[in-house]
Amino acid sequence: MSGAGTWSIAEEDHRKITEHLGALLKESQAHGALVVDRAGQLLANVGDELKFDPTTFASLTAADFSANDQLAKMIGEPEFGSLFHQGEKESMYLADVARRVILVVLFDQRTTVGLVRLKVKQTVNDLTKVFDDMFGRAGQPGQQKQAKLLEGAEDEIDKLFGD
Repeated sequence: MSGAGTWSIAEEDHRKITEHLGALLKESQAHGALVVDRAGQLLANVGDELKFDPTTFASLTAADFSANDQLAKMIGEPEFGSLFHQGEKESMYLADVARRVILVVLFDQRTTVGLVRLKVKQTVNDLTKVFDDMFGRAGQPGQQKQAKLLEGAEDEIDKLFGD
């Protein structure tokens, strides 16, 4: 798993993420969707204006998911791919995306957990592609730079030893 400090979201990637979140809200009739990284940073937010501090929420979401990963291991599961928290008026559904980020869907009685879960499944697939592409690109520049550095070092060694 890559940390938030090793990557960033390009404007085009953020646009794709918010488009997928917007489609999810429309299809599921949920009222909010957020993407949070595993370190607790809010990466994207679509839907109704939040009635709480998004920074604190993102942090708690990451901690919740992490705690549930440990609970899963305790009962012999490698992980829980999704979590559901039901309240009297508000509920939330959390899903792992590419083992890198967490999708959070906020909804009320206007929809059902079944519909949200069904629509989240496709959104997770769509977002996984976006994040896989993003992380693939993030790894390439460093690998290319390292290859060029090694190539330059080989040239210098050749010069030193007259090969």
